[in-house]
Amino acid sequence: QLQLVESGGGLVQPGGSLRLSCAASGGILNYYTMSWYRQAPGKQRELVATITSGRNTNYADSVKGRFTISRDGTKSTVYLQMDSLKPEDTAVYYCNARQMYEYWGQGTQVTVAS
Repeated sequence: QLQLVESGGGLVQPGGSLRLSCAASGGILNYYTMSWYRQAPGKQRELVATITSGRNTNYADSVKGRFTISRDGTKSTVYLQMDSLKPEDTAVYYCNARQMYEYWGQGTQVTVAS
C-alpha cells in the first residue's frame, strides 16, 4: 500500500518561499497522478496543483505563476515550490496520489504571516 509523507511546511513571511516535499513508499510513484491540496481553517479542501505520470501540470488560478509542482521518479518524491507567498496561502497542505485507488498524506502546516 502506498504511503505518503509530507514535509517542508513552516512559518514564512509574505513574499517568501517554501518547498514542500511528498515522499512515497510502498509503490512506484511514477504510475500515479500526484496532486497537492490545501485546507484552510473553516474552508473546504481545495486542489492546488496536479502533475500526471506524463509530467503534465495544472494549477489553481490562485497559485498560477507562483507555485510549481514537480516530481522526481528516482526519489519517489513530489515537490511543491511555493514562491511569493501570501497570507491567504495559509493552510494545511496535503499530498495526494491517484490511480486505481487514492492515497493521502497526513498534511503539513504552512503559515504565511509577518
